[in-house]
This record gives sequence, C-alpha cells and structure tokens, in this order.
Amino acid sequence: MGNPSGIDQSRLLEAHDWSFPVPIAYGPGRLAEIGAKCVALGVRNPLIVTDRGSRSLPFIAELTDHLITAGLRSQVFSDVSPNPRDDEIGAGCAAFRAGDHDAIIAIGGGSAMDGGKAICLTANNTIDLWAFEFEQPVPDVPVDQPFPTLITIPTTAGTGAETESTAMVTHIEKGMKFCIWHPDLKPSLALLDPALTVGLPPHLTGWTGVDAMTHAIEAYCVPEFHPLCDGLALEALALISQWLPVAYREPGNVAARGGMLVGSCLAGIAFMKGLGMVHAISHMVGAEYDTQHGLTNAIVLPVVMRFNLTGMEVKSRRMAEAMRIADQTPAGLISAVKAVLDDLAIPKSLADIGVPLDCVERVAEKSLHDSAAGTNPVVVDLDAARALVEQAIRQAR
Repeated sequence: MGNPSGIDQSRLLEAHDWSFPVPIAYGPGRLAEIGAKCVALGVRNPLIVTDRGSRSLPFIAELTDHLITAGLRSQVFSDVSPNPRDDEIGAGCAAFRAGDHDAIIAIGGGSAMDGGKAICLTANNTIDLWAFEFEQPVPDVPVDQPFPTLITIPTTAGTGAETESTAMVTHIEKGMKFCIWHPDLKPSLALLDPALTVGLPPHLTGWTGVDAMTHAIEAYCVPEFHPLCDGLALEALALISQWLPVAYREPGNVAARGGMLVGSCLAGIAFMKGLGMVHAISHMVGAEYDTQHGLTNAIVLPVVMRFNLTGMEVKSRRMAEAMRIADQTPAGLISAVKAVLDDLAIPKSLADIGVPLDCVERVAEKSLHDSAAGTNPVVVDLDAARALVEQAIRQAR
C-alpha cells in the first residue's frame, strides 16, 4: 500500500497540541452586518485601520456608514505603507489613544491587516513594539491592559492575514522586516465579503492570488507534523487553482472572488505551520525596496520550488492532485506553476521590478534571520541564500 499520505508514522505516536482559528463570517454583502457584529461584541468606538491606497475606496465609506447606522462612532487611520513601518505603528497607537477607541477594525489588503494588528499589540500598554518579535520570549501583558477588540475585513484574496495576530512590520533602523505577534491577541471576528474584492484590478488579483498560492505551497512543504494545516493547504490549492484564472479574466465574477477569498483564508490558516525561503527573501526585498509583497513572492516562488522540491515526490504529487495537474512530479508541478505565473503576466525576475543585483549579499544575509527561513524544508546556508537571491534577480523563470 505504500505511504500515500507522506506522513512519518512515528509522528502519530507523539503528543501534539493544535488550535483552530477564530469566528469567521463569510458571504457576499455581509459587510452590512458589521454594525450589529460590533454591538454584539460590545464595541462602541472602533478605530478603522487601512492603508493609504485604500483610504478613498468605496468600502471605507460603506463601512463607516454601517457603523453610523448602528449608532457607533469611528475614525479612520490610514497612514500605513504597503510595507508597514514601526513609526507608522506608533502613530496609529497615538491615534487610538487620542480618540478613546476601544477596538480596531483592520480593513484592506495585507498592509492594512498588519498595521491594524500591530497597533492592537501596543495600543493599550507601554511595551515596546519589538518585544513582540516572533523569536523573542512572549511578553507579559498586564491583565488590566487587555488588547483591544480586533475585527479583520480583507479586501484582497491573498494575504490570509485575517485569522491570526501575526504581523510583518519594517524595522526602519535595521532595514529589515520582522514578524510580531502575541498568542493572546486573536481577531474576535474575521468578516469575508467577496463583494469587497470585486473592484480589485486584474494585476492585483493576480499578485495577491499567487501570494495565497505561495502560502499554501510553502506551508504544506514545511516538515512539521500538522495535518490540520496540511488539509487546509491542499484545499486552498484546489480552490485557488480553480478560481484564480476565472477571477483574473472575469473581475466581476462573485463566485470566483468568493472561491479565492476562502482559498486565501485557508492558506493563511495553514501557514500557522510555517513558511519558507520565498517569504524570507520577499520580506527583506520588501523592507528595502518597498515592493508589493504578493508580486515579490510570485517572482521568487519558482526559484525556491526548484531548490526545495527535489526528493519531495509525495508532497509534490498531492499538491499536483489538488491543483489538477497531470504531471505530478516535482518538475511537472514547477512547470505548471510557472505557466500560471505566465498567464497572470508576472514579471520573470526581481530586476524587472527594480531590485538591483548589488543587494544580493545584503538580502541573503537578512533573509536567514527571517522566521520563515527556519521552517524551510531544506536547510539554507549563506551560500545557498545568495544563489537563490541572485537567481530571483537575474532570471527567476
């Protein structure tokens, strides 16, 4: 019979602790319920956190109107960059306190999610933001300084950042991105309304969609034993491979938008298990050159897949099965992913988006300090990291 699951059976004899995410409200038009949802959570005056590029988009006014209808006050904080910075998080905390807010509604793409969650971590306490860095001991938060209520509303189908407390923030002084989090900060509600993603332009649909695909592939390849995450990663790949081409070609197709939003959410939950060198490199490129995260991931993805998948025949086959790919070898899977990137007009190198070759050493060194590097399925040293970064800059596919 072999071992069709690819799971080392010795792991079935060990103890494991798993947690599942948060309340999720899915469905077209469900943004209209936000006022009632806030009232049910005891929220009276939320701070709406979004990014600069989303401030003038219709969903912000729509959200504000729903809150007013429910008798709630709110303000908008939108000084968040595409790659949120530590000084912006400090400004958001100041706005939270000045406005006497009791909750945060993070609405938008990944930068809005990260910005809102990072503000939540520090708005009600005096703990330094970087004390929450993922590799540091978890800080003790005083019981009389609880985290604000957090509601997340993604408007792109990509980051999957809506169900956890993790946030990527750029440390300006170091020129690096770090993951910050706290296990006690959980969204009280993730509201997934595919109607909010209908206006996303085709290029952003592609970039964010491949971001979700990358989450699923990297999470599934992490060698840690977590079948809950593995199941979600495979279902995410099934949904994304089915619906991403449709959402790209037919931007108004709400079913396609819904399939992508659910797939993105599942992939985001899956990477509780960890990520890999695609993200480790992408985070540092984004910190230095302010590149769009999903696009950067999309370019780097085939480079890291070539490096990682040799000898991973079982996992390659299961991913290919989920994506309905005929050639289920590692090479066949990589070829199919490259074809998806071509169809979505993803640039073929980081050089094409302005990343210079002279950053190879710097980005390679920084990438090894990223938490995602530690869960890459193949151990990466500095020489290997240099080779991956150089390939991604010169010719990723």
